[in-house]
Amino acid sequence: MNFSEDINTVFEKDPAARGFWEVLLCYPGLHAVWLYRAAHWLWERGFLLAARLVSHLARFFTGVEIHPGARIGRRFFIDHGMGVVIGETTEIGDDVLLYQGVVLGGTSLEHVKRHPTLGNGVVVGSGATILGAIKIGDRSRIGAGSVVLHEVPPDTTVFGVPAHSALGGAGREQLAHDKLPDFCGEQMRRVQRELDELKKELLKK
Repeated sequence: MNFSEDINTVFEKDPAARGFWEVLLCYPGLHAVWLYRAAHWLWERGFLLAARLVSHLARFFTGVEIHPGARIGRRFFIDHGMGVVIGETTEIGDDVLLYQGVVLGGTSLEHVKRHPTLGNGVVVGSGATILGAIKIGDRSRIGAGSVVLHEVPPDTTVFGVPAHSALGGAGREQLAHDKLPDFCGEQMRRVQRELDELKKELLKK
């Protein structure tokens, strides 16, 4: 485990981080990652019960549940952390950022690859849910509260339930929710315009 790299990652991805001791003592997302790595080490060596016990303790103390079988890359950061769930066959690349309430869940009861794969540099907003053995491409952004059921190409921002591509929306560098288009609102306005036109046609008759 590269403790210094993990602590530097917090400073890079959270502007609220003020000092070394604050990060070391007060960041449950960081603690969850460290405990996951210990649990994963045990899991890889066949100590399955011990690994699950470590992950269970991590969930109790941090509010973050990471299955020890998941595979997670470097400089992974969970901001705020509470309510995050990462399933057994999840794969996460380097430089990934998750916010609170994110679920990386499965859609199968079979012992197969059933959880998402997140590429390098992916950002997942608060409360988003990504389900199934789908790939989220490198540097993609998932809007807060979104439900993602299909693969997302690299360098794409998606949002909504189910998630849609935010064409012309937030840039690659950040997940700017205030710049995302109002997809659902636009659809409702389009339906309202069509209803108004139909009413006018009926009144003419």
